[in-house]
Amino acid sequence: MISFKPMLESEYGGYLAYFIPDYAAEIAANYGLPDADALAQATGEIAEDLPQGIHTPGNVLLCLIETASAEHVGYLWYRPDAKGRSAFISDFHILPDHQGKGFGKLAMAALEAELSAKGFEQIKLRVAEDNRRARHVYEATGFRVTGTNMSKTLKPR
Repeated sequence: MISFKPMLESEYGGYLAYFIPDYAAEIAANYGLPDADALAQATGEIAEDLPQGIHTPGNVLLCLIETASAEHVGYLWYRPDAKGRSAFISDFHILPDHQGKGFGKLAMAALEAELSAKGFEQIKLRVAEDNRRARHVYEATGFRVTGTNMSKTLKPR
C-alpha cells in the first residue's frame, strides 16, 4: 500500500534536486533547447509555480510512502480545483530504486480514492509523449488521452 505524507520543508530541497534536472531534460528533449537554457527555464518555472515552496497556496506537495516499510518511494504534486471538482497532477515521480514495483499504480489508486472521498470527480495531467513508463501507469489506471499538445520552434528573422 501507499500512503501520502505532506512534504516537509526539510524534504523540499530533495524534491527540487530531483525535479529541476528531470524537468530540464524534458524541456531540452521536447523543445530543442540547449541544456543550460533548459535548466534555467526549469529553475525559473518552479520558482514561479511554487514561490512559497511547500506553503504555496493552491498546491499540494506530498511524499509517497510505502506503508509496510514506511519507506519514501516518490513524490506527488497536484493542484486541486474544488469549484471544478478536479485535481491537476503537476508532477508524479517514483524514485528510481522503487520503479517497476507497482508503486505508481498503487499511488494513483490511493490518490483516486482520497480525492473521490473529498468529492472530486476528475484527475487531469499532462505527460510527455516519449515518457513510456508514465504513460503505461496512467493508461493502466484508467486515464485516457483527451488531447495532444503540439509546438513549433520559430526561427528568428
